[in-house]
Amino acid sequence: MNRTDRLHALTEELRRAGPRGRTAQRLAGWLEVSTRTVKRDVAALQQAGVPVRAAAGPGGGYVLDAAATLPPVNLTPAQAVAVAVALAGSGDAPFAVDGRAALGKVVDVLGPAARAEVDRLAGRVWVHGTPARRGRAAAVVEQALAGRRVVALTYRDRDGATTRRRVEPQLLARTGDHWYLAAWCRERDAPRWFRWDRIEDAALTPGTAPARDPAVFGTPPPDARAVRDEAGSPATR
Repeated sequence: MNRTDRLHALTEELRRAGPRGRTAQRLAGWLEVSTRTVKRDVAALQQAGVPVRAAAGPGGGYVLDAAATLPPVNLTPAQAVAVAVALAGSGDAPFAVDGRAALGKVVDVLGPAARAEVDRLAGRVWVHGTPARRGRAAAVVEQALAGRRVVALTYRDRDGATTRRRVEPQLLARTGDHWYLAAWCRERDAPRWFRWDRIEDAALTPGTAPARDPAVFGTPPPDARAVRDEAGSPATR
């Protein structure tokens, strides 16, 4: 999640919290950043005119003025539950933080009757097991992919050996029980697949990651598909 998106998500989370507000520690855990970053982001919002104030006292945090307006959106309760189900079943998926922010916005703008229906439906969908934990470097890899930036990875292979390399992120894919980053490795000058949970550290670099032919990463299985098709609609084939 880049800074612009994070500021927007932070505003929406404070809006959702209402007069209770949110502590810097809770916001940091939700956004997967440090409390120092949260404090800088809040200061940036305040300088931009967003009505955020600090709540004093034990358990105090940040509160968004109730006069702030909600953005328009129009989703059905079933659609909102579908988003919740997808998130609950894939806690280790790419852009999970953005997904949580999106779900919050969906629920925020529903009327009382629709919210009650979301609660009713959601209470009748159970997910077994504990979602896999996201890697510590996930947010940086997501930002590199979204911004077409070269990223420096510290990667642990199946034998436990650790290497450091600069890669050009090209796509994210789930196969078997794991997510993978498919990227062009500049050290090897060749395509490589990196298992999501073995990326131990990541740092953005100034370099631009050019688009490469997906075919160099191998032929996908016949039932593989993109999350969305070329027309911008959910893929169904």
